[in-house]
Amino acid sequence: MAPLVSVLLPTRNRLDYLKLALQTVLRQDDGDWEAIVSDNASEEDIAGHVAALGDARVRYVRTASFVPVTENWNTALAHSTGEHVVMLGDDDGLLPGFVAAVRALRERFDAPDVIYTGACLFAYPGVIPEHPRGYVQPYSYAKFFRGRDAPFVLDPAVARGLVDAALGFRVRYGFNMQFSTVSRALVERLAPHGPFFQSAFPDYYATNAAFLTAERIVIDPAERVAIGITPKSYGFFHANGREAEGRAFLGAAPDEATRELLERELLPGSNINAGWLSAMASLTARYGAEYGLRLDLRRFRMLQAEHVYEQRLAGEIGDDELQALRARLHPRERRTWDALAAAARGAGRITPEAGRRAARHGLHRWGLRQIPYWDPPREHGDATLLDLYERRATV
Repeated sequence: MAPLVSVLLPTRNRLDYLKLALQTVLRQDDGDWEAIVSDNASEEDIAGHVAALGDARVRYVRTASFVPVTENWNTALAHSTGEHVVMLGDDDGLLPGFVAAVRALRERFDAPDVIYTGACLFAYPGVIPEHPRGYVQPYSYAKFFRGRDAPFVLDPAVARGLVDAALGFRVRYGFNMQFSTVSRALVERLAPHGPFFQSAFPDYYATNAAFLTAERIVIDPAERVAIGITPKSYGFFHANGREAEGRAFLGAAPDEATRELLERELLPGSNINAGWLSAMASLTARYGAEYGLRLDLRRFRMLQAEHVYEQRLAGEIGDDELQALRARLHPRERRTWDALAAAARGAGRITPEAGRRAARHGLHRWGLRQIPYWDPPREHGDATLLDLYERRATV
C-alpha cells in the first residue's frame, strides 16, 4: 500500500544539513510517509548515513554523475510512490504535525490536487550579512493568507490570476516548492506535458503548472514547513549578490522547446529574472495554447535593463557588465535607458546618500512592484533548523 506522503530530498554534498532535514521527517507523529533521498553524485557518504538510520521508509537513490538540479528533482519524484508529494531542499524541514495535517486536509477536502501551506523562513547564522546571528520569520506572504486562520479552497479564478501575474514577472504568491504538497493524481495528469519539474527554475515552473491545472487547491494558513537558507544554498548566493555561483549551483540548461526564445530574449541582469523567464517560457510552451497564456517579454527586458543600469549607477558592477547588456538591447531601448541613466546620474549629484537609498527602495516597492513588500518580525536563538522543530513541538 502506498504511503500517504512522499518527502523528496534531493541532495549533493550537504550531509550535515540533510541529517537535520531527515530528522524533521522521522519525528513526525504520523508515520505514514516515505522519504526519497536522491544523491546527486556526492563525495560525502550519503548512502552510509541513510543505511545507518535503519528505517526502510527512508530510501536512497544516486545519480551516476552530476546532473542539473531539475533532473535530480525528477529522479527523486520518479522513485516515489506516495499519494501526495512534497519537495524539500536538504536544508529545509517539515514542522511538527505536517503529515497529520495532510491526512486531515485530504479527508476534509476530498483529496485536493494541491495543499498549499504556510511556511517560515530559517536563515542559518552567517548567511544574511545584515543578520549575522540568523533568524526565523513568517514567510506566508501571499495575499490569500491575509485574514485567514483556517483552511479553505482557493477560487480557481484567483489561482489563474496568480499564474498570469507570474507570467508578467510579478510575485503574488511563493513559488518555492516547499509550500505545495501535490497529489499523485495531478502529477500523473500532467505527465503528457513532460516531466513534472522543468526549466532552470523547476519550482517556478511546477508551482505555476499546478496552480494553472489543479481542479482543487486547498490553502492552509498554518506554518507546516521551514525553508532553510544556508551557506551552501542558492538562497545564500542570491542574498549575497553572487549570481555566477548561483547559476553554477543549479547547473541548469534550457530545454529544446524554449531554446530559441531564450537565446533571442535572455538579457544580462538578475539571475532570478533569467531563471524565471526560463520557467515561464517552459510553462507557455507546454500549456500556452490550451490555456491562452501570455508571457510578458517586454516587462522581462525592462526589469533586466533596470537591474543592470541601477547597479552600474550605484557602483555595484563595472562598465563591462553594462556594455554587455547594451549590446543586447534594441536601439530604442538603449537610447531610452541611456537617457534615464543620465537623468538619474544628474539627480544623484545633488541628492544625499539617504535620499538615493530611499529612491531605490521606492522604485522597487511602488514602481516595479515585482515582489510584495514583506517585513515580518524575526526571532533569534535557534542554532539549527532542528532546534526550531523541537521548540515548535513543545508549543
